[in-house]
Amino acid sequence: MNNIVIVGLQWGDEGKGKIVDYLSENADVVVRFQGGNNAGHTIVVDDEVYKLNLLPSAVLRRGKISVIGNGVALDSHALISEIGSLKVKGMDVNPNNLMVSESCPLILSIHKDKEKLLEDLNVNHKIGTTNKGIGPCYEDKVGRRAIRLCDLENVDELNKKVDTLLNYHNALRRGLSYQVVKKEEMLREIKEVSKKILPYKKPLWRILDDFVKKGKRIIFEGAQGTFLDIDHGTYPFVTSSNTVASQAVIGSGLSSSAYVIGVAKAYTTRVGNGPFPTEQKNEVGNNLSTIGKEVGTVSNRRRRCGWFDAVLVRQAVQLSGVSSIVLTKLDILDSFDTIKVCTGYKYSGEIYDYLPASHSIQEELEPIYEEFPGWKENTQGKRSVKELPLNLMKYMRRVEELVGVPIHLISTSPKREDVIELRDVKFSEGALVS
Repeated sequence: MNNIVIVGLQWGDEGKGKIVDYLSENADVVVRFQGGNNAGHTIVVDDEVYKLNLLPSAVLRRGKISVIGNGVALDSHALISEIGSLKVKGMDVNPNNLMVSESCPLILSIHKDKEKLLEDLNVNHKIGTTNKGIGPCYEDKVGRRAIRLCDLENVDELNKKVDTLLNYHNALRRGLSYQVVKKEEMLREIKEVSKKILPYKKPLWRILDDFVKKGKRIIFEGAQGTFLDIDHGTYPFVTSSNTVASQAVIGSGLSSSAYVIGVAKAYTTRVGNGPFPTEQKNEVGNNLSTIGKEVGTVSNRRRRCGWFDAVLVRQAVQLSGVSSIVLTKLDILDSFDTIKVCTGYKYSGEIYDYLPASHSIQEELEPIYEEFPGWKENTQGKRSVKELPLNLMKYMRRVEELVGVPIHLISTSPKREDVIELRDVKFSEGALVS
């Protein structure tokens, strides 16, 4: 077990990027295995703020290899732009330290158009997507009409595939009285970026297998969170990919044992529409949002905020086979007199110790809370267990009991260095030990 999978245990925005960056100091390779540039990872290094969307978080560390797996929906223009923005800041991103799977499906402007069209049609039942074209790209992948990165090398094959893609999309656009896309326009869009993106193309399944044989230490970085998973999330208010740990295998092509770490905030947030049992539409929610600076990295929308939901996190732990968790943004709770944790739900006279799949039930769940005294001390930037207040330690111990796995790291600010290790979980020679 020389590999780690990092997954979010809530609705995304848990702080995965910082944790991947922190752990990647002792890793060799970091692989993004799903999602697209609808993800937003914020990392602070030496007071410089980096906002990553497609690039794996390890791209900020020299000497590391960053990989974008086949499970990612690839916006080539966005990737080239992101690489350029890092180069301006002195980061060297090149085909030697960034590799992209040749099987990645490409997001095109036609996908963004479709997503916006469908959201506008469902005016009373909007999902609240980022309009990045992720969902329609995955639809075309499953429909076997997607343009993939490998297709850009063969002009004749590309022409045929563009015809197939336009036959589908233009039929839909005509039906909605929307202007059709001409083949020349789409080919021009693709060719604009082909020469820039093709140098990064690699048969990643083979390269990753070789890395494992050589004993390389690999981190698999997930985007979004467990309850945005297309199968296991709060459907239909979910993303268009699988966000649980098992997707690391499918989205990278590497079948290998891994230690799974889940990341959760010390409270709960959500962007967009959908069920949220512990949401606080009151002063508590406003304070969490303001103190925590809860604005979406990609959407720029204000995040909905609520108390920590141990039922939700426990279910996420079970879905991904999580061995330990990281708790982030504990410092945001410093000023609260009392702190609540959801330990169960009520619905129609019944008690639930899990999140039911039915959307109609999810919307009506009433949380059951345990209440804890606050610690009323400043913990921002703390880097030692000895500096933590007793009430905070009690809070964390109860969280461990409720979710069923230990906490091994906590984060006390967005800065790279502000991390406290509660348990020694790290890479060793040939294995991950705890």
